[in-house]
Amino acid sequence: MAEITDKSKKAKAPAKPRAAAGAAKKTPAKASTQSSSKATASTTPRVPSHEEIARLAERYWAERGHHDGHAEQDWLRAEQELLKQAS
Repeated sequence: MAEITDKSKKAKAPAKPRAAAGAAKKTPAKASTQSSSKATASTTPRVPSHEEIARLAERYWAERGHHDGHAEQDWLRAEQELLKQAS
């Protein structure tokens, strides 16, 4: 028996565009990068972790006398409170 070979050609990926000569990427000075990263870090609020929210929501549940049926409200209240504290 003769082997059947795949004679179809595979499509090539399109060529990557090349930068024009002399148009090399320039990186900004370190001083300006550091100052901008500090500004961004101070304006970005810290997102509370899942565990932090869970602990506070459980505390709210305990304050209500461990009554079920309000878990989502406790969670959202805890999340909002921690976000408010972080900002």
